[in-house]
Amino acid sequence: MTEKVAPPAHPEGWLEIESLDIEAQGVARRPDGKVVFVDGALPGELVTAKVNRRKNNWEQASLVEVHRESAQRVRGRCPHFGLHEGACGGCKMQHLHVGAQVAIKQRVLEDNLWHLGKVKAETMLPAIEGPAWGYRWRARFSVRHVRKKETVLVGFHERKSRYVADIRECHVVPKHVSDLLLPLRALIGSMDAIETCPQIELACGEGVTALVLRHLEPLSAGDLAKLRAFATAHAAAGVQWWLQPKGPDTVHLLDPGPELAYTLPEFGITMPFKPTDFTQVNPHINRVLVERAVRLLDARRDERVIDWFCGLGNFSLPLATRAGEVLGIEGSEALVARSRENHARNQAGRGVRLAPTRFEARNLFEMTPQQLVADGAAHRWLVDPPREGAFALSKALADLHQDHVLREDGWRPPQRIVYVSCNPATLARDAGLLVHQAGYRCTAAGVVNMFPHTAHVESIAVFEL
Repeated sequence: MTEKVAPPAHPEGWLEIESLDIEAQGVARRPDGKVVFVDGALPGELVTAKVNRRKNNWEQASLVEVHRESAQRVRGRCPHFGLHEGACGGCKMQHLHVGAQVAIKQRVLEDNLWHLGKVKAETMLPAIEGPAWGYRWRARFSVRHVRKKETVLVGFHERKSRYVADIRECHVVPKHVSDLLLPLRALIGSMDAIETCPQIELACGEGVTALVLRHLEPLSAGDLAKLRAFATAHAAAGVQWWLQPKGPDTVHLLDPGPELAYTLPEFGITMPFKPTDFTQVNPHINRVLVERAVRLLDARRDERVIDWFCGLGNFSLPLATRAGEVLGIEGSEALVARSRENHARNQAGRGVRLAPTRFEARNLFEMTPQQLVADGAAHRWLVDPPREGAFALSKALADLHQDHVLREDGWRPPQRIVYVSCNPATLARDAGLLVHQAGYRCTAAGVVNMFPHTAHVESIAVFEL
């Protein structure tokens, strides 16, 4: 009797999407096991796709047709979103329900912790979420004069392209900023410097919309007058111009105006900053993140806290309202000086004494056990590194744990570490060191949806001895 062969689950060439990768591409497998990454596809969908790149073990493809649609698929709100030619590359996940975006990011965090660090958090924290639209208070718009189209473009790059997308509105920046896009195009198009202004950087503060114009040549008197007229015409939006003739250190305000700052109301803190400083893109989420980090750290009035990678003091100053002593450490002398200024200003403005706080400059990517001991023991650490993570810091702590001879009398490791991360892979790597070599437990972890509609994963984790 001839054995019956089961028919294929779906027609030949169709792909069943199993998951999303870190770049928000759908992941499928061919019958031979080869992995296919499909841009624009969602988990659970049956699709056909056009292969754009082939390797021995994987292929990269773009979506052609969806034959079975995910229940989580939604229509992108922005008219410039999509897979078509010329689509804006600023967001990758508008086609996925925002709740599902958060769930996928949580899975990415858990998978990275386990597969890269062999760490499983004892508790998964509720995701930190906020507004899904109009949240982006910082952005970098490219500017291009397109001679063939006789127009100026101001916006983000097209998907997988060096060309600037022809966008007329943007839904992830505040509405008043989106409304400035077309007027900015007209402004640059009218200027003598139409060919030598490649970028406008946006930084919003409380009631201020700072626009940093990068210009490769000195601006004419006429162009300066046009910038001033633009600011006056859009005074209701709080527009102020900053000029950047060369590197970030050359940024300066065109005319005196209101201070650029954000606030942390929970702690009564005001944080002045320059538009080219690193500050969080999403101020709504930042407020919740700072509050949660301080609460998880749970420092008491008789305890010393070290804030590693302290920046301008985003965590240091709130911690100074709770702890007994704070040491903020950053890699730049200039940032350390600014942190000291912010501390002094807030202490004077509050009328209530902040905890004794010092700021020091240190190369945090070349930390040693000896330097850790020299900085002194602390009951608790707050660690907020860039994408590269805090490997040297974690390794130095692990070395101290394993070699007790390196410790000096009185030095003790922190009992609790709160680690804020913008890269789940480097968090997982450092978590592996902390758990398997430094003696810590990962008691909690969770995602922070700082960038809705993008594949970017921010997170927070807690480690305890």
